[in-house]
Amino acid sequence: MPELIIREDRDTIALLTLNRPQKLNALNYATIDHLLECLDQIEDDPNTRAIILTGAGDRAFSAGADIHEFTKSIKCGRDIAVRQFCRRGQTMTARLEAFPKPIIAAVNGIAFGGGCEITEAVHLAIASERALFAKSEINIAIPPTFGGTQRLPRLAGRKRALELLLTGETFSAQRAGEIGLVNNVVPHEALLASAFDLAERILRHSSLAASCIIHAVTRGMNTTIEEGLLIEREQFARMARTTDAREGLDAWIDRRQPLYTGH
Repeated sequence: MPELIIREDRDTIALLTLNRPQKLNALNYATIDHLLECLDQIEDDPNTRAIILTGAGDRAFSAGADIHEFTKSIKCGRDIAVRQFCRRGQTMTARLEAFPKPIIAAVNGIAFGGGCEITEAVHLAIASERALFAKSEINIAIPPTFGGTQRLPRLAGRKRALELLLTGETFSAQRAGEIGLVNNVVPHEALLASAFDLAERILRHSSLAASCIIHAVTRGMNTTIEEGLLIEREQFARMARTTDAREGLDAWIDRRQPLYTGH
């Protein structure tokens, strides 16, 4: 059987590819579990500092959850469906959202349902001009289950999100950019190069500082401004004692490029 997630390491960047092209990279349970395993491995790998996540084939990033599989869970009853399907998907998107190293989605085609929820959860996203999005769960009489009712309104605003959630209609990469779901839309042939360029622009800086920023933004989004500022202070205090912070300051004063060590 082919690998459900293909990992290709390019220097300090891991390219992860959802690899079920014959199923439009639908997220079956094994694919989600394998992606979580890859994230665990990458978090523990000091040589990997960023992730780019994309889909195999020319048609899809991910068409969403594997309907045939989770239908069986639903037929087994509510509790089994929640445990096997909903919790598994929410665990995946929460892990992507809070991951301490930058994750960039390179959305190369269809991103429906769970594929759209992955795009919502990751830190940054670049879309091919061919990409097509949808909050399609209402078309099969369920709400989004991997975090889509919560993250999309935070990105796009309540009314714009509800229009997409309640109609299930497709929307273009350009529209995804307008509502803040993706950072940029590029020609299809330039997609991966653009994602790697963005990753490399981030990796010029301290990986510890990047991790602190991700942590502060992710936690602070769901708190009051006062609590968020406390989180920000905590992350500053964490960085203030590091070698990277001292090197960054010394390099700025000396007008030279910093040499970060990740300590």
